[in-house]
Formats: sequence, structure tokens, C-alpha cells
Amino acid sequence: MSSAHVSSFDFVVIGAGSAGCAVAAGLAARDAGSVLVVEAGPSDRWPLVRMPFGLVWTMGSKRRDWRYRSAPQSALGGRQIAIPRGRMLGGSGSINSMVWFRGRADDFDNWQVPGWSWADVAPAFDAVEAHLRPARLATPHALTEALSGLTGGNDPEALPTPERESAGVCRFNLHDGRRWSAADAFLRPAMARGVQVLQNHAVEKLHMTGDRIDRVSFVGGAEVRARKGVILSAGAIGSPEILLASGVGPAEDLRAAGRDVIADLPGVGANLHDHPGCGLHFMGAGSGYGLDASLALDWMAAPFDWLLRGKGVFASPTVEGAAFFDASGQGGTPDIQSHFIPFLLDWEGRRTRLGRGYFADAVVCRPQSRGALKLGRNGLEIDLGLLTNEADLDLLTRGWMRLRALMRDADFGDMKAPEAYPAAAVKDEEQARAHILAHCGTAYHPVGTLRMGEGDAPVTPRLALRGVRGLWVADASVMPAVTSANTNAPSMMIGHRAAEIIAADSAAA
Repeated sequence: MSSAHVSSFDFVVIGAGSAGCAVAAGLAARDAGSVLVVEAGPSDRWPLVRMPFGLVWTMGSKRRDWRYRSAPQSALGGRQIAIPRGRMLGGSGSINSMVWFRGRADDFDNWQVPGWSWADVAPAFDAVEAHLRPARLATPHALTEALSGLTGGNDPEALPTPERESAGVCRFNLHDGRRWSAADAFLRPAMARGVQVLQNHAVEKLHMTGDRIDRVSFVGGAEVRARKGVILSAGAIGSPEILLASGVGPAEDLRAAGRDVIADLPGVGANLHDHPGCGLHFMGAGSGYGLDASLALDWMAAPFDWLLRGKGVFASPTVEGAAFFDASGQGGTPDIQSHFIPFLLDWEGRRTRLGRGYFADAVVCRPQSRGALKLGRNGLEIDLGLLTNEADLDLLTRGWMRLRALMRDADFGDMKAPEAYPAAAVKDEEQARAHILAHCGTAYHPVGTLRMGEGDAPVTPRLALRGVRGLWVADASVMPAVTSANTNAPSMMIGHRAAEIIAADSAAA
């Protein structure tokens, strides 16, 4: 597409991530009209994307990660938090650890959005999984296999679930030891049905004729027209950013940022939140993976083991297991998730550390803190609002302390390693709170910035943006509240349901 050329399609999907790929496939399957999928980044056809362990290099890369950073966090002493988001076909599903959790059934019931209860979304999850076929990790580290003993009464072969206290090896979007993202499961089959894809084109803004969004312009000058409508699937950061850049959002904030207002919609960018978490590092000979002379042969064989057999250390998505538990220790419904990584991770800001070990974090399943995203005079301001609600800090502290006790008592046999950080520097709950405030991060699950619902929600239960016509939103930004585990699966479910809704509503318009 040249900078002066204007093409027309029935639908323009902005963002080839987990939800966008599912939307495009669903529209094509329903013969809803011609579809163009626009992606700001390049192809995912790159060895480090296909390789599960490759996320160590792709996450944070200049070309394939948006590399957002938060505004200084008021509850964290002004620290800024990294917010990695995928910038290529597959979106964040091409740089993530591929963990697959639907969430808890009552996550969706608690949204209290018509058409989005658990009974409504469960069939969509079934349909997505029929395409994606997530499965238990084929070759987990022995430490991860032993993780099932972390909580009582577990079947070692059972999958961990946020529905009850549980631990073990997770399900992943992997086929034969290789990443299998929404681009693989949905977009490429849709391209065979006529869906077109435009890579390396960043959206500059959306344009309106009357009260209808009907045109998209790109950085560099190219444009495309949308006869039936535009679907925003650029994620919880990218989708509201595009709206704000287009003059759709809180009028007062837009004018303060020097933007013309085409639609005053106060909820755009509000309700931003993520899973806050803090980790524990363990280090010892004979434990997990790491840069250690005892593993030299394993590392030398790793490329060949992966290329030829889809196995070995390069077949590990790093996060191999998970646990869910009640922070109080009373055996109630889990309010904490832990991600288990059988690798030695550095805790001093360096990329690597010599030795062997493993890592586990405590993450709040349902945070109450809320932030906001807005345009300032100097660009995008992303305030995650981490731990601004004291209840989140209280819960995370209890959960972190219980995780520490669980890991201390874990039956890892000869592979067990002592806690290396923070170790003796944190002895009690008061010191744990201070440590968490100094080191808390997120699970990289931002959601909520274009929440759907009734009343003053910026997006309707039918995923249409209020106040304009011809614009739908389908990604994690529409979640009123984050689900109780990793958000990749719910994002694909939203994309799948969006295609059904949009095809029906556009045909009836």
C-alpha cells in the first residue's frame, strides 16, 4: 500500500493479537464481508518467536515489543513499571509464556454484563480451544512436576485451576515444542479464506463522517476505508491510545493535551488495572536450570534438541507451573496465583546470574486498585495504580508470606534450594510489606481501559463504542475486571464472541 493509496474493506481490524486474530477468523467464517487486519509490527515468522524459551529475548526487543512504561507509581515510591506488549502477528501472544487459563467461572458472572456470564462464555472457550488445542507441557523440569505437592490433595497429573487450591504443570499454546499463537490457530486459516493482512503499519488516528467511524489513517500517510466498521483489537493500552489520539475520550483531558474532541467519552482510558505480584528467588546446586558448568552440555545441545525433537531447555516457556491458594491458609477459594519458573533469575537488575535455581511469585487474583491511561502534553501516560488500594497490599503481603512457607515446606527432594532473595533480609510481615512496595511488579495482564457494560461504561455489552457508530472493541480492554489468572485465553474468547456479535449487528444495521 503506497502512502497515497486508499483501499476499502467491509471491516478493518486494528491489531493482529490474540483477540484480533480470532475476530478476523470469525468474520471470515461467517462470510460477513471483506476483512483487513492491520498490524503495527512485523511477522512472527522468526525462530525466537517459535521457540518457547525465545521470549527471554523477544520480550523487551525494540522491534517486537511496544516496551511501554508506566507513569511513576504513587504507592511504590515513584517507581516506573515495565509494560511489555507484543508488536507483531500474534501480538502479546507471540512474546508471552503461553500459559492457558480460562479464569474462574464466577469471574464472568461477577462482571454482571448481559450476555457475558459464565454460561454465555463457556461455549466460546470450548470453540477457541477446539482450534488452539492447548495441552499440558510435554517436557517440564522435574521441579515443576514436583510442584503438585505444594498444596494438599492434588493429583500430580491434574492441571492447576483457580477454582480451588491446586498446583502443578500448566497447559500451554504449544505444538511439538513450538509456540502456537492466535496467528497460527486463527489468522493464517482466515487468510486462506480471503482475509488480508497489512503488517508494519501503525495507526495514526481514526476518522469520522457524521457520527460514524469510516476511515483509518496510518503513520506515513496511507489510509483505508471501512464500509461496515472498524474493530479495535490493539489491547488494553493500544486501543484506548488510538481512540485518544483520534479525539475520542474525556473532553477535558483531550483539550488539555491539545487535541480536538470528536466524541466526549469520559470512560476511555479509565479502570486500568493488572495483577500485582512479587517474587521469591531460590538458588542451589542441582536444582533448576541456570548458567552453570554442570549444565554446559545441556545448553550446548539445546538448539539441536529443540530443532530436531521439540524438547530440551529451549522448549521451556520459562513459566512451567502454577499454584492457586488462599492467602489466609484456611483452604478457602484461592485469592493468590503463583507462577513457577524452574530457572535461576537475577534479582539485582542484571540480565543473567551464574548458578542454578528457581523462582515463584505471589500475584493477587482480583486486585481492587485502579489506574488510568490518558494523553498528556508529552505523550501517553499509563498509571497502573498498583497497590493504591490498601486491601491489595494487605492481601499480597499475606499471600507472599504463605507462598514463602509453602516453598519452604515443598518436597523437591535433592533439587530443593535455599531462598536466595530476599532471604534473611525479610523476617516478618512488616518487613515483607516494605519489600513488596520496593519490588512489586505485575504479571503483564493489563485490562479494563474500555470496559463494557451498561450505564456509563464506554463500551456496550454488544462491544460497540458508545457515542459513535461503526466502531467495536474486542480485546482485554473491555474486561470490567481482570480474570483470576492469565488473560490470554479470555482475550481469545472475547475475540471469538466479538465476531459473532459484530457479524449479526452489522448485518442488521
